[in-house]
Amino acid sequence: MPPTGGATAPDATRSGTLAPLLLAALVIALPQAGRAGDAPGRPIIQCELNGKKVTSDRPIPECVNKEQRELNPDGSLKRIIPPTPTADEVAAKEQQDVADKLQAAAKGDAIRRDRNLMQRFPDEAAHRKARENALGELRISAKGSSTRIAELMVERKKLDDEKQFYVNERVNKPLPSQLKQKIDANDASLEAQRSLAQNQVAETDRINALYDAELARLRKLWSGAQPGSLGPLPGTQQTAAVAKPSPTAAPVSARTPDATAKTTLK
Repeated sequence: MPPTGGATAPDATRSGTLAPLLLAALVIALPQAGRAGDAPGRPIIQCELNGKKVTSDRPIPECVNKEQRELNPDGSLKRIIPPTPTADEVAAKEQQDVADKLQAAAKGDAIRRDRNLMQRFPDEAAHRKARENALGELRISAKGSSTRIAELMVERKKLDDEKQFYVNERVNKPLPSQLKQKIDANDASLEAQRSLAQNQVAETDRINALYDAELARLRKLWSGAQPGSLGPLPGTQQTAAVAKPSPTAAPVSARTPDATAKTTLK
């Protein structure tokens, strides 16, 4: 009979064979268990601090002013975490953002202006006609001013002749108040009309300069230049339509001084 209370020969053989296998499995499993304890999926952050490599699973506070490297589980680089910006750097970034937005808005406005310009003036004939219309209004106003100046000069000649009667050596009397008022009113009207005529010349030059700049720009756009690529119009941002004077503005200005003068002359 086999002995009781002990392992049989086959059992002892199996125990002696399994023990080394279990030990080997344990040795293999321990590193895996250690890595499992590192919580797979958590970031690996590294930086150089005082000449030493520091590793953490979150951004390292002592390295906020340095670049930090986030690694993948296999040790490859996932991304670079830049240094935390200073207050001055944040302010500079905000200013740059504002400048970039303003530049983008200006670019958009320039594109819209050029497209509107091409829509209003599809060819040179349309632009030439618009120039003539704008200048035609000024020519009418200038002609009215010239006519009114000539009338005032004739009126002034008569007033001077009447004045001469009182200031000659034989009479030598003070001018009547009514005559003096007429002369003063004539002087005021002449000054106003001459000033208006000077303004009309300056406005003619301004409109011609504006249309010249527009035409040079349009020729480039018609030739294929991209809208918004040519910069602002020299001297002004206004379009020709806005810059054109009102048809009634000049005649009203021309009549205003004379209305006062005629009231005084009565």
